[in-house]
Amino acid sequence: MSTSLRLGVAEFRARPGRALLPGVALVVGVACLLAALVLSDALTRSVDEGAPLTPSSVSHVVDTKPAEYGTAEANRPKLDDAVLARLSAVGRAVPVQVAQADLLDANGRAGQHRAEVHVQQPDLVRWPLAQGKAPAANGEVAVDKITAYERGLKPGDRIKLAAADGKPVEVTVSGVMKKGGMDARPILVAGPDLARALDPEPFTKEIWVLGGARDAVKAAAGASYVVGDAAPDAGSIGNDLRYILLPFSVLALATAVFVAAATFRAVYAQRQRQTALLRCIGAQRGPLVRRSLFEAFVTGAAAGVGGALLGGPMAWLLARTFDATGISVLFGAVELSPELLPSLGYVILGVVVAALLSVMAAVRPAINAARVSPLAALRDADSEMPPRSVRRLRLVFGVLFTGGAALLAMMAIAAKGTVAAPLAVTFSAIAAVTGLFWILGPVTVPFIARLFGKIGGTQWKLAGAEVRRMPQRSASVALPLLLASSMVTFFLVLLGGAQEMTYQYANEERPDATVVDAGDRPLPAIPAQPDVAASVVLHKTPDGAASVDPEEFKAWLKAQNVSGAEQLTAGTAIVPPHWEDRPFVEAGGKQYQVVGTIPGSITGYTPIIAGPTSGPAEKVLVALKPGVDPARFRAGLQAALPNNPTVIVQTDADERAEADRYMHLGTVLMMVLLGLSVAVAVTGIGTALTISVQERRKELALRRALGVTRGGLQGGVIAEAIMLALVGVIGGGVLGFGYAEIAILSTGIDMSLPGLKVVLPLVIGAAAVVVLAVLAAFGPSRGASRIRPAAGLASG
Repeated sequence: MSTSLRLGVAEFRARPGRALLPGVALVVGVACLLAALVLSDALTRSVDEGAPLTPSSVSHVVDTKPAEYGTAEANRPKLDDAVLARLSAVGRAVPVQVAQADLLDANGRAGQHRAEVHVQQPDLVRWPLAQGKAPAANGEVAVDKITAYERGLKPGDRIKLAAADGKPVEVTVSGVMKKGGMDARPILVAGPDLARALDPEPFTKEIWVLGGARDAVKAAAGASYVVGDAAPDAGSIGNDLRYILLPFSVLALATAVFVAAATFRAVYAQRQRQTALLRCIGAQRGPLVRRSLFEAFVTGAAAGVGGALLGGPMAWLLARTFDATGISVLFGAVELSPELLPSLGYVILGVVVAALLSVMAAVRPAINAARVSPLAALRDADSEMPPRSVRRLRLVFGVLFTGGAALLAMMAIAAKGTVAAPLAVTFSAIAAVTGLFWILGPVTVPFIARLFGKIGGTQWKLAGAEVRRMPQRSASVALPLLLASSMVTFFLVLLGGAQEMTYQYANEERPDATVVDAGDRPLPAIPAQPDVAASVVLHKTPDGAASVDPEEFKAWLKAQNVSGAEQLTAGTAIVPPHWEDRPFVEAGGKQYQVVGTIPGSITGYTPIIAGPTSGPAEKVLVALKPGVDPARFRAGLQAALPNNPTVIVQTDADERAEADRYMHLGTVLMMVLLGLSVAVAVTGIGTALTISVQERRKELALRRALGVTRGGLQGGVIAEAIMLALVGVIGGGVLGFGYAEIAILSTGIDMSLPGLKVVLPLVIGAAAVVVLAVLAAFGPSRGASRIRPAAGLASG
């Protein structure tokens, strides 16, 4: 065995805990990586299992050829009854169709989103089921698993749909599909007769042909159609979904490398006297570096095994978190069951990744430790104070990087709206972190800690003194947490800004309420409501315009405080601003002179003509009396139309609620996934405190001898953990918020800062980080409290 290996093995035998300490962060990092892979596998497996299958009896699949760009819709080939009849002469022709229907809720009302109804022949089962059986009778349907999960449905339950005429139809749930609807949009499977009753004009995606020769099928289809082979698994999506989670797990791994490097540096500094003695008796730098790298390799391999074993449970926790927060619905999969034990391939992957990253993290600390001269290492050092020349050089480079970051930020704002702006913001953020918290970290972090020390008692002051005693170590511990906190803050502020944009869009001039049919059916007569100040009925025309009674329309606009239609009379038209250069609107073979413009958002960007109102009513625009709650108007109108369950009321509050929902889901998803990096960063606090307690055994023993209780020692260590956590969280929060503002200004988009709306999630996140830091400090604080005064003072 070589000298390097013997030295490494001796270190593991003498102090196994200290040798394995740098691997703690890698355990969490590898667990995050494998959790993402295992959860992605479960998600992909769930989606693939629910994908539609093409029955083996299908011989040919007929579809339309892609039309040339600019071809009018009327001239595009269609899979209509004529094509179906021609193909039926060759073999059994079955259209693969999708209908639209309205799934009624527990109150018997239609929702904002219509359901897709996939037509399935009883003998050609296309959709895999998780429970029950395929629909066979006319009154049976299969529902997707998301709809079943949200509504608590199971085979045998009864649900209501709206038929083509809008009347309720009660059907039986025969089965639950393996497929889930994306973003809570229902998917149903029904037989041809029921689908025809729900939607007389379904969309035909393709035509299956059972039997017949290929040439005969091509001849029957015609030159505008393409005939291909049946795909056995038509909807499988492969492993694409793993790339949603993989970037965040890689980010967590990168954070683990930062933490491991800082821990290696502290461990090598702790045994610098041993290194100096080895150098004095003739040891060369090369074997000492190789010893350190061998230890790092073994530590990484052990961390890889531990991380692989934790990956499955972490994936399970993430799956339950996604279910509880509603994120799973966005992916079309709920109640995922990832494997708790990793496969052999994932264990090998975890070991290899952790071992390589551990060696990478240990290279620089190992080389620096071997370069320390024996005389310098043998001196007792109670702090990490570098020479004056090093401090001067650090200050120069720190100021240069920080000044460069400020210059790039100003350039990004000056170049707003260009391609160079986001690049300048990115490099400015990198330079700011490098300058303020990497190069100047031993100055910046103690400065922030000193501010906290002034607002607390004795424990806080002692915690601040420890940060100042080891400024380089404190900066190394705070940097990963600061980076993770800044990214969380940055993305939350940007999401909040995007939500403000949706609010601005929702605040455009709109009707107080809009009455429509969920399935675009003609509206019935709308009964008068006491909360209505004015209303107008929009009648459908064949040319896309809406016909109105001019006096009713002007009265409604007046109630909405909107001008622009004062000259509207019979035979004239009002258009949205993007149509104002047109002299007339043509509808029903007649030209209507344009006499004014109104905001497109007020009418749905539809041209308004003062013409015949004999067409079907497609929309009713309502102006409510001042102070009326739109929800009360909706409830009253729907109560007055019990036999019209598909009549719905749309309001601004609906759009705001939708924007809030997506903001909430985006916030939770971002905090959960970036929280993985935060969790890894917090482990650095625990490892740093473990080393700090080992170094200060005499000091802690002296405190015990002077009367400090065990609880007092525990409180001091926990105070250090909280202080380091607050330095990272607050420093990262300020940095992330500042760069989010710079990014918003550099886009050139009229996006305002969200203000206090993102404060609550950030405060909750900061509190969670502090709690994690306290938990990470539990072990070191217990170790500190168990130091006996006599033994601690005698240790050297």
